[in-house]
Amino acid sequence: MQKKEDIFFELALKSNSLLLGDFTLKSGKKSPYFFNVGAFFNQGHIGELAELYADVILESGLEFDLIFGPAYKGIPLAAAISTTLNLRSSKPFPFAFDRKEAKSHGEGGSIVGELKDKRVLIVDDVLTAGTALKQSIDTINSEGGTVVGSLVALDREEILHGALARDIILNDFSIDVMSIARISQLVEFFYLSDREEEATTIKNYLTNL
Repeated sequence: MQKKEDIFFELALKSNSLLLGDFTLKSGKKSPYFFNVGAFFNQGHIGELAELYADVILESGLEFDLIFGPAYKGIPLAAAISTTLNLRSSKPFPFAFDRKEAKSHGEGGSIVGELKDKRVLIVDDVLTAGTALKQSIDTINSEGGTVVGSLVALDREEILHGALARDIILNDFSIDVMSIARISQLVEFFYLSDREEEATTIKNYLTNL
């Protein structure tokens, strides 16, 4: 059976969600690759991506009450994953999300959904420094929810203060950051695909983090 990370990389490259080249990240750091989950949406592959998220969730055995998708890209992800899990299970999987700006009319507030007293799984596209994840944790805590886990499509395996970002999150918040794939696995994927130049580029980048 083909591994989830290989299916993910094939789909990411096919949809141009994973691009190779010379990129400057939001942090100002240079990177030989760029991941944009929005390309999955643009190319109509969100259903296939949601299936991979659902595989990880079901295999983890994690118990939670609600899926949380942070604005903006986490919102369609949460909706698609919730739908996929509903179809593959006998129980519903509610989801919630936040707004960038609080709404003053209708139900009001900055949260759509009910987080109070809920065990929450955060889903998002990528883990880099963990800044967005920490913001989501703060948001959920302030609404009376409890974060029990997090899942991203791609873990960039960035090193911060001598430690992986996912290990810092685990140490600071006791929250495990799961992923469909890790960037180090892309090296093996390229080697097995006879793309040695790309494999070496990613390997050298990771070595110098």
